[in-house]
Amino acid sequence: QVQLVESGGGLVQPGGSLGLSCAASGRIFSIFTMGWYRQAPGKERELVATITSGGSTNYADSVKGRFTISRDNAKNTVYLQMNSLKPEDTAVYYCTQYILRDAGDRLYDYWGQGTQVTVSS
Repeated sequence: QVQLVESGGGLVQPGGSLGLSCAASGRIFSIFTMGWYRQAPGKERELVATITSGGSTNYADSVKGRFTISRDNAKNTVYLQMNSLKPEDTAVYYCTQYILRDAGDRLYDYWGQGTQVTVSS
């Protein structure tokens, strides 16, 4: 079994910064793309950022220049550094990792439990 555990998040004032992390554990052979999504109340879940196993990144236009996604392959962990936060960034943030559990297995996407980020004065 594979488990993703998120940490970070919380309450921050507009213009502030927060960091999120998401660590995978369990039966892992290899991890491919990692990413972060978010879901605000009454809205659909949306992509925030992704990072491939080679380190290529992709960001939603709304967070470009403010958020940075990174990964530590040795720790099976993906990070999201969020700077210059705005009230509209308020949402539950979910991490995802595409994991190969064995060499002959298929790829599965696993999700974290979600962590609340609230940007408010």
